[in-house]
Parts: sequence; C-alpha cells; structure tokens
Amino acid sequence: MLFTAHSSFDDIKGKIVADLGCGIAASFLEAGHVIGFDIDSSALDIARENIAEAECENVDLVLADLADFENVPARLCRIADTVVMNPPFGTRLKGIDMLFLKIACQMSRRAVYSLHKTSTREYVVGKVKGWGWDVEVIAEMKFDIKAMYKFHKKKSMDIGVDLIRLSHGM
Repeated sequence: MLFTAHSSFDDIKGKIVADLGCGIAASFLEAGHVIGFDIDSSALDIARENIAEAECENVDLVLADLADFENVPARLCRIADTVVMNPPFGTRLKGIDMLFLKIACQMSRRAVYSLHKTSTREYVVGKVKGWGWDVEVIAEMKFDIKAMYKFHKKKSMDIGVDLIRLSHGM
C-alpha cells in the first residue's frame, strides 16, 4: 500500500502521513512526518520499540479509539496530507469500516488509502463519491483470513480485498 502511494501517486515523500494502525513504514519512504494512531497501548509500545531501533525521528504515536468519534475533533481535521489504514472489515461490527473511512477523510487534506472487502465495492464507492471524494480501486487482492472466533467454521478463508485510493483537493 505504502510503496504504491509513494511510487505511483507521490503521496508519501515529504508529506504528513497519518497511519490508523500505528505503523511507521511511511517514515522509511521519507515521509515528512508520521502520526500513528492505535487503540491498543501494547501495539503502541511495540511501535515505540521499532521507532527507537530504526532511529526514526519523524514519528509521533497517539493512543485513541477512533471508533469513538462520529466526527474527528477539530484539532485532527485535515491534520495529514495522506491517511493509510487497514480498517476492520465491518463483518463483526456492521459499519465500522465506513466509520473509519469517514474519519480518515476528515483527517486528510489530499489522499486516503484503505483496504475493503471486494464484495462491498459498489457500496463503498457510492458512499465515498457522496462525500465529495474521488475513489479508485488500485488493486484487487486475496487475503487469507484465519479463524478468530468460535462461530468461524473453517480454519481459514480467502477474502477478496480492494486497495482503494480516495483523492480530494488535487
């Protein structure tokens, strides 16, 4: 996702990148600054260790439950040029994927990269266009999802996933 954002769209180098999942990879692609958000303090601790080990100086981490926001606080609106994320797919918590996408759009000035189930493509594209953003499916992939819950009947399942790019204000 990040390599494509960097090499095909010039959305990483020198840009402020918000990662909704506390990743730091954008810093390796010369992002101007990276802000990682996560609900899990343990994940943030691991990210801090990775930042120290990689000697990244342009990364800040924020402990936040983005699902608590219907709209992001004013201080986070348009905070980043580019937002990247792999949101929950909305299978277990209906609509959570679209909530994350809405929040990402509020945080971004330029572009959002996100992964969504291919089976929801028509719905996602329609919603995003309704928000005034352009949307493009830039890759279709298969994810092997391992059984995580008691109600899962198979050990794993391949799920069709779209990598989408939303653009605005270009």
